[in-house]
Amino acid sequence: MRYNIVIIGGGPAGLGAAVEAKKNGIENVLIIERDRELGGILNQCIHNGFGLHEFKEELTGPEYAGKFIEMVKKENIDYMLNTMVLNINENKSIEAIGEDGLINIEADAIVLAMGCRERTRGAIDIPGYRPAGVYTAGAAQRLSNMEGYMVGKEVVIYGSGDIGLIMARRMTLEGAKVKAVVEINPHSSGLTRNIVQCLDDFNIPLKLSTSISYIDGKERVSGVTLSKLDENRNPIPDQDEFIECDTVLLSVGLIPENELSVGAGVNLDMRTSGPIVNNTMSTNLDGVFACGNVVHVHDLVDFVTKESRIAGRNAAKYCLSKLEKNDTVSTEAGEGIGYIVPQNIDTSNDEDVNLFMRVRNIYKNKKLVVKSNNEIILEKKRKHMIPSEMESINISKDLLKNITGNISVSVEEA
Repeated sequence: MRYNIVIIGGGPAGLGAAVEAKKNGIENVLIIERDRELGGILNQCIHNGFGLHEFKEELTGPEYAGKFIEMVKKENIDYMLNTMVLNINENKSIEAIGEDGLINIEADAIVLAMGCRERTRGAIDIPGYRPAGVYTAGAAQRLSNMEGYMVGKEVVIYGSGDIGLIMARRMTLEGAKVKAVVEINPHSSGLTRNIVQCLDDFNIPLKLSTSISYIDGKERVSGVTLSKLDENRNPIPDQDEFIECDTVLLSVGLIPENELSVGAGVNLDMRTSGPIVNNTMSTNLDGVFACGNVVHVHDLVDFVTKESRIAGRNAAKYCLSKLEKNDTVSTEAGEGIGYIVPQNIDTSNDEDVNLFMRVRNIYKNKKLVVKSNNEIILEKKRKHMIPSEMESINISKDLLKNITGNISVSVEEA
């Protein structure tokens, strides 16, 4: 089998990249998806709040995915379901296994869109036995929203990431009692709107600077012991609290799914755990692009779609021999910035560039300062910035043409 562009992953990133590639002149496009249907994680996100940027309307996850699935079918884009990619070889040949056994696919270009996975209990080492009733928040979300199972009656959620916050509301609406959401940081790691809509509106307590120090129960979870933490995350003596519950949901972070990328030789950024890309979403491998949560974890699917369009468009240009390779400048995370994507920028590229980044701490009334050769080229004031909400800065193509040195972004006094 041979295709011009093969896209690995049929979630929002893969769907967006496929549609954009087809619109840019590529007839032979294939999406490979390991699940039983297209749509990725959106299929289990039955709450609304999606699509405000992309479609200017509020949609549920399945509705957002459905719009792109319709586009894929309208464009007659091929896709394989229940198919797992096993390996990507040097010459961009793909080994996969599906319902009919092993498959070999030759590709002119590849777009990596595998998304991300959840951190588990083993990754954070919570002491205790291994009773039934401990789930990642995403697993509980799928069981509840797609498979029709109720995971528990009395729930404690560890981690205030967006999935954890949304599941606090979902469990409450399904009839469970959510005893608390526990967060080790002094601030929530989810979007502000989710704290208000999912916790405040349902009177669910959020316990900040607190950890689960022990999970009680042998056969089934019977409760959790909470420890109050000081500014160095050390337990404060004599401030432990026991909460009786039968279920613990873990929302303790997401990790880009890059086993395939590593096997293929893609260089990863240790800060994002995703591929190092330039503003065309190209990786270090010729003809291999990446987009979405496999590059860095997004908090809005609309931004995933924005990135996927860039990847699909430039993968098409590559196949049509229209993607020029020029020297690039690097982006550098300065004071107060955790990371920046893309990590490299081709300043001769005839498109604006969006820099996506996360700040390290909570900041009020500051500004993001963009510099090149120690000269300020752009400033953006921000009233409020938190690590859980991604920041973006648009650098116009006209401004890029005058940049000759590396680009840094830092948080400074307004």
